[in-house]
Amino acid sequence: MKFQLKHTDPKSAARAGIITTVHGKIYTPIFMPVGTAGTVKGVHTKDLKEDTQAQIILGNTYHLFLRPGTAILKEAGGLHKFNGWDGPILTDSGGYQVYSLANQRKIEERGATFASHIDGTKHLFTPERVMDIQREIGADMIMAFDECPPYPSSYEYAKESMQMTHRWLDRCIDRLGETQPFYGYNQSLFPIIQGSTFDDLREESAEYIASKNADGNAIGGLSVGEPMEEMYKHAAGACNLLPKDKPRYLMGVGTPANILENISLGVDMFDCVMPTRNGRNGQLFTSEGIINIRNKKWENIHEPIDPNGTSFVDTAYTKAYVRHLIHSKESLGAQIASMHNIRFYLWLVEEARKQIISGDFASWKNYMIPKLERRL
Repeated sequence: MKFQLKHTDPKSAARAGIITTVHGKIYTPIFMPVGTAGTVKGVHTKDLKEDTQAQIILGNTYHLFLRPGTAILKEAGGLHKFNGWDGPILTDSGGYQVYSLANQRKIEERGATFASHIDGTKHLFTPERVMDIQREIGADMIMAFDECPPYPSSYEYAKESMQMTHRWLDRCIDRLGETQPFYGYNQSLFPIIQGSTFDDLREESAEYIASKNADGNAIGGLSVGEPMEEMYKHAAGACNLLPKDKPRYLMGVGTPANILENISLGVDMFDCVMPTRNGRNGQLFTSEGIINIRNKKWENIHEPIDPNGTSFVDTAYTKAYVRHLIHSKESLGAQIASMHNIRFYLWLVEEARKQIISGDFASWKNYMIPKLERRL
């Protein structure tokens, strides 16, 4: 994997670059649709590529490990062959799922023992095992195994957790050095910054992560309930310390406004389930604001769901029709809303890139954010 920094906005830290992988190029800043179980819910790979124009998607180590299992993925030739997506893929490490299973897991130095949410069976994730699983999945970019502390955490817990995350990172690096990829191409490891919301811990973690000279770096432990100002402060602090010649990935963020604010701080890569999860519940993000299509006000509005939208669904279907589908629990409603939202998120980062290249990003961002946050 290679990263080329092409442009920096003159009035912010926003960046435009190109990530080159064996499965294609990624133009940053970029939003990555989440394909938890090997699929971006309800969206065909053809539509992902041709309509939403996704450049990279995510897979989830925890979920793919449980179902379908890595033996099946290996037999298929890796996740790319299994799900028919021939573009770049990033897999998370399962650390966030371990965090979210607070009542079903035990964390210790060797790793995390957890009970499957499917059938209750017990499993152990160690840094070594997580690297092996991600080898078997075959993603282009793979994440180091980390512990994401809850918010709020005590200083003592956050410090111990961060130090263990660093030790786990070293074990991940060692394991990758001992093994080879399965499918004929290299995989790029991203270490993850932790430290909860404590300034000195996050600075120490960023410096430790940067010292590993990995292909890319991730900012973790945010978007877990902390105030928005804390997220922005720590994203900015991380970007100030991470190397400029490597992509920066802010994990699990967020709303359209969150994405523009963090682009302005120097973040290159984003992922979030919000476009598909909220879409399935009838929330549509647009350049003019947020639509709750479930509301009665749209019941008899026979106009395109988004006349400014760039997905075919935006002008092919009306607000009244999509409202009817969502209320009727028809799967097509969730599919239309998901495709609209994914395409909108990708349009937003594409437009951000254009504004960075033209030197107008800062003023454009300030104009867009109030519109993006309006409730229509």
